[in-house]
Amino acid sequence: MSDAVVVSQAEGVMTLAFNRPDKKNALTAAMYSQAALALQEADQAAAVRAVVIQGDAQCFTSGNDIQDFLKSPPAGQEAPVFQFMQALLECRKPVVAAVNGSAVGIGTTLLLHCDLVFVGPDAKLKMPFVGLGLCPEYGSSFLLPQRLGHAKAAQLLLLGESFDGAQAVALGLANAQLASGEACLRHAREQALRFTQLAPQAVLQSKALMRAPYLQQLKQVIAEEGALFVQRLRSPEAMEALSAFMQRRTPDFSRFA
Repeated sequence: MSDAVVVSQAEGVMTLAFNRPDKKNALTAAMYSQAALALQEADQAAAVRAVVIQGDAQCFTSGNDIQDFLKSPPAGQEAPVFQFMQALLECRKPVVAAVNGSAVGIGTTLLLHCDLVFVGPDAKLKMPFVGLGLCPEYGSSFLLPQRLGHAKAAQLLLLGESFDGAQAVALGLANAQLASGEACLRHAREQALRFTQLAPQAVLQSKALMRAPYLQQLKQVIAEEGALFVQRLRSPEAMEALSAFMQRRTPDFSRFA
């Protein structure tokens, strides 16, 4: 197991903490695999009543580690990134996210699959897919227009505009903004602990009911996006954009935040 994802469990809450501060918590294939396994374990363990996904007080995640990503690009649904997506999507337990600093690419789209999202004062979110010659992923092309309307979703997905924590709250993509990074992490855990005081089956069934009307359509969209994303990775547009990105010698997506 890599220490780039620190998994801990206490008082009925499992915490997944991205832990590559020198790389702004950029995600590798190994990190996706470890996080997917932890989510699967949380889903099945009766002792786990809620999950927290976080980075640290300075950064959530700057998205995919470009060098690692291009070394082993996803080629199908068995790729670690897609396994992580599936594990989070299928997690029946409540998932709480604590977002400080950069949340880029999948660092933003994964939040669409969390039940509660809390942001720090310096949170900065961005989905730069089109600017890299790619397409939206993880159901964002479905969920964002559904939640925000087409015009606002186009602003975030097609133009790739960044937005801060206060805007995320105003858009309904986050529950609250906290005064500091440490307060954000602390508050997310406090909210996760609230689930340990509730009837567990009532929580599971209520979450399932909330997602039931659109879950099958969402799964179909995620599969379609994933297949197109893999195709786009091999396109001249993406190759040119990613090559230019690498020439800037930036190790992750944080430049786009």
